[in-house]
Amino acid sequence: MPATAILPARPQGILIDLAGVLHTGDAAIPRSLAALHQLRAAGLPMRFLTNTTRSPRTTIMHKLAAMGFDVQESEIITAARATLQHVHALGLHPHFLIHPDLAEEMGPSATEPDAVVLGDAGPYFTFEAMNQVFRLLMRGLPLIAMARNRFFQEPDGLTIDMGAYVSALEYAAGVKAEIVGKPATAYFAAALADMGVAAENAIMIGDDVRDDVQGAQNAGIAGILVRTGKYRPQDEHDPQARPAMIVDDFAAAVRTILGQ
Repeated sequence: MPATAILPARPQGILIDLAGVLHTGDAAIPRSLAALHQLRAAGLPMRFLTNTTRSPRTTIMHKLAAMGFDVQESEIITAARATLQHVHALGLHPHFLIHPDLAEEMGPSATEPDAVVLGDAGPYFTFEAMNQVFRLLMRGLPLIAMARNRFFQEPDGLTIDMGAYVSALEYAAGVKAEIVGKPATAYFAAALADMGVAAENAIMIGDDVRDDVQGAQNAGIAGILVRTGKYRPQDEHDPQARPAMIVDDFAAAVRTILGQ
């Protein structure tokens, strides 16, 4: 039976996906700017959860600001940041296969790594890079992945995401990756703790029925699916996920939350 949750009558905190919910590429989704302003005016704390692993938080904040969104760096919770904290907590010294734009935030790969960390390297997922990781995994190093999203929406169409590369390495090396970003329950729990809000008093808004909605509801958070971004009509009949509500866009989700 898929996880489900009921929308709280008086939500105390909102978790919001970024790409596909507030914007596509460098363009704000219609009505999303005004809707975010309404949430701000209502005084509801919010955190922005993104599995994007090509950019550090500062870059994401500046990109959002260029589109007109009022989002602070401290409100952005990235899978990359969560992974770095996780690696440090475990005392690991990884080999990183990530996009160069993220290299400064993550730091250099260890000379003698004891783990492999995978992000969305995009065009840098070359055969040589993947084979190097494969060989490390065959030596027994654990595989830690920032996310395993299937695809995302760009201005020119759907684009394959890092989940395919995670699965390829799992298959080839006979290992199971530890996922740190969405849909990991610990990722949602960290966002709730950052706001000081209990799961039953929070709402997640996302365009990914599996990673956003199902992931949130597995953590006890009601999930609203929006029909923008990577959303596809078949998502409404997904056998593994049952959103608390499905709405046309972020603006419609905000109207529901604010009882308008």
